[in-house]
Amino acid sequence: MAAAVEAAGFDAVYVTDHPAPDDRWLAGGGHHALEPLVALAFAAAATSTLRLHTHVYVAAYRNPFLAAKGVATLDALSGGRVILGVAAGYLRPEFGALGVDFDARNDLLDESVSVMKRAWTKDAVAVEGAGFRARSVTQRPRPATRPHPPIWVGGNSTLAMRRAVETAQGWSPFPNPPAASATVKTPSITNLDELAERLDAARAHVAAVGRTEPLDVSFSRFTEDDDPADYAALGVTWLTAQLDGVATRADWLEQLRALAGALGIGPRPG
Repeated sequence: MAAAVEAAGFDAVYVTDHPAPDDRWLAGGGHHALEPLVALAFAAAATSTLRLHTHVYVAAYRNPFLAAKGVATLDALSGGRVILGVAAGYLRPEFGALGVDFDARNDLLDESVSVMKRAWTKDAVAVEGAGFRARSVTQRPRPATRPHPPIWVGGNSTLAMRRAVETAQGWSPFPNPPAASATVKTPSITNLDELAERLDAARAHVAAVGRTEPLDVSFSRFTEDDDPADYAALGVTWLTAQLDGVATRADWLEQLRALAGALGIGPRPG
């Protein structure tokens, strides 16, 4: 499937992160997910240019040195194709199943991102955090991407936006109806006007903190009829899409080609 995505002209493929979903969430419309780094390693082996995106990796679920090692390995073996999308997470039962403090998830995310950056770029790392203590840790291999793979922060909140602007290379808000806000623990975004307001706020924060590095923004279209150019005009640099309700591989390939055609994406040469 990853090879077909690449051949169709798409730039990246993403995998979500739900290692221990509870049955109530699954019954209410939740979904199972492949382990993201394992799945993306499989995709990397079948492709040559396709970017490998975790959308999103709940960093709090894992020791930050283990996470850093997995991401660096994938980036090294794939020739620098990883995009590390991260977020705080929202499923309290999943945190419980993994033995992680749900109420500390934002602090754990910030800690994890900080430690991963240090592990990727420095030797003899010494740091003490929530449940771990490192003394003079050096990791190899380094990521192929220097100084490290791009980090995109997921979430619609002001906190997520500021985290992206201040510590990352991208921000990944997403369409979210008001009825879902309590479940996914992030504010709603329901139309292009609301998205424009959030992106204006992000640009204002970029100016306030003196950021000079470009900030990628990924988003999904509200409807299939939306013109991608409208999103680009607002400052969206990546559009994400998914194929739902696909019963067979043949159906999936047909929908993939149709989506590529609708978006004006052409097959890659060779």
